[in-house]
Amino acid sequence: MNIERWVPVVGWLRRYNRALLFKDSLAAVIVTLMLVPQALAYALLAGLPPEMGLYASMLPLVLYAIFGTSASLAVGPVAVAALMTASALSSFATPGSPEYIGAALVLAALSGLILIAMGVLRLGFLVNFLSHPVISGFITASGILIAISQLKHILGVEAAGHNVIELLGALFSQWQQINLITLLIGLGVWGYLLVCRKRLNTWLMAIGISASASGLMVKAAPISAVMVTTLLAWHFNLGQYGVNLVGFVPSGLPAITLPSLDQSLWLGLLPAALLISLVGFVESVSVAQTLAAKRRQRIDPNQELIALGMANLGAGVSGGSPVSGGFSRSVVNFEAGAATPLAGAFTALGIVLSTLLLTGLLAFLPTATLAATIIVAVGTLIDLPAVKRTWQYSRSDGVAMVATLLLTLLHSVEVGIISGVVLSLGLHLYRTSQPHSAVVGRVPGTEHFRNVKRHEVETDQHVAMLRIDESLYFANARYLEDTVMALAARSPTLKHIVLTCQAVNVIDASALESLEAINGRLKDAGATLHLAEVKGPVMDRLTNTALYRELTGQVFFTTYEAWQTLALPTQSEEPQSLLINGHR
Repeated sequence: MNIERWVPVVGWLRRYNRALLFKDSLAAVIVTLMLVPQALAYALLAGLPPEMGLYASMLPLVLYAIFGTSASLAVGPVAVAALMTASALSSFATPGSPEYIGAALVLAALSGLILIAMGVLRLGFLVNFLSHPVISGFITASGILIAISQLKHILGVEAAGHNVIELLGALFSQWQQINLITLLIGLGVWGYLLVCRKRLNTWLMAIGISASASGLMVKAAPISAVMVTTLLAWHFNLGQYGVNLVGFVPSGLPAITLPSLDQSLWLGLLPAALLISLVGFVESVSVAQTLAAKRRQRIDPNQELIALGMANLGAGVSGGSPVSGGFSRSVVNFEAGAATPLAGAFTALGIVLSTLLLTGLLAFLPTATLAATIIVAVGTLIDLPAVKRTWQYSRSDGVAMVATLLLTLLHSVEVGIISGVVLSLGLHLYRTSQPHSAVVGRVPGTEHFRNVKRHEVETDQHVAMLRIDESLYFANARYLEDTVMALAARSPTLKHIVLTCQAVNVIDASALESLEAINGRLKDAGATLHLAEVKGPVMDRLTNTALYRELTGQVFFTTYEAWQTLALPTQSEEPQSLLINGHR
């Protein structure tokens, strides 16, 4: 048994040295500075006590370092998972209550078990059912929802809701209760972070600071916002003026305990856990693969399932919430020089020290600061121009993307992503149920064949060569029958129909029966059915079938061979030249 396959850290440790230790430690310090305010903010977004964000940044990071394959992926609380957590748990208990916290632990543990099971069974391919347009639409809508949900902390009012309509309605009804000091803090931090993101890098480089150093300083800007607003709130005692503060944050480490074993709770949270698992995995693997490619490294998606599963299971038993790989933190981790997954373990150590030493100061941190941090962070998730690009390129993908976006915004995150997946699969089945096909002819003087409606080609009145541009399976088997028989009915002089199969990767049992039916009907009509350019794996399966034994025609190696055999010997005059300006 190869232990490195299941525990990749063994491989890293064998070649670990002082240089790698320095790189990982430096990256860990920088990511820790970035993660502390994010962990607090995403716990707030999920409706959980702030310390749970810190707890979710300890044991999960260590477990990912042991089982993960990405040197750069920074695991921990992320915005989308926090939003989905809040949406899933709100129907079970009141945010912040003991029941709510207990449900969060169950959700994290259940997500972990789902991911581990998928990894052990090598089911990473299942995430392919989440098409990129659906994920893009969902993440964009989630970013908008997250930003709107944080406006209540910027305004200093109470407002709740599961969608944009409910949230905006609640915010509008509370406009008279706006706390001006809270508003000033929130807008000030918001503006400061935006300026840092868009201008600070240029300013720092203008005074001689290197591009890499200035970029990392920009990423750490939320730390300075946290420090300044915390000091202001403490010095001026802003809590007495109605400014909401984080309040007491326990300084101890989380206890390792099993989450609730209430069967009804586990079953009730199963759909949400499955969605959080899939979305988190897609987001994590996309980031990990992008960063690994820059260093010509490779990650194992199925091992990533196990690693993320262990991280979430660790969160469930150590007082944390669901985790996944964060885009912005991973980029910072990469740019800071993280050389192995152990950088994550060192980051966890930094979070432990922060929890032990700094939580007393965090009591005076305004929640408006965290809300502004979240709003600026999720701004990178919102990609509305992608809707236009997708719609222009593919209407079916555009429909799925728009439906996901609108349903997430107007109904709920669960309905949005489930509808997007179902719609994508439905549109795919519809699209492949009517595969593109074309009658092809020979390009004069060559061995190439092209669509008679697009090119000037040679044809023969006794031979029709039909190119099928899709694998053949149950959804399009009947359509294939109708297409071939309609071609035969339109051309009474046809003696041969050749199906050119260069685009056919699969022929399932339903399609095989349809081919057998086509073969029999053409035989009754005095015509023969031939196949050409059948791929090896497809031919291997056809060889032992009744279709192969009873085929009225031949199986040709190439389309040109079929043309030479069937068309040229029967021609008593020059081949017809066709130029038909069709739309296909």
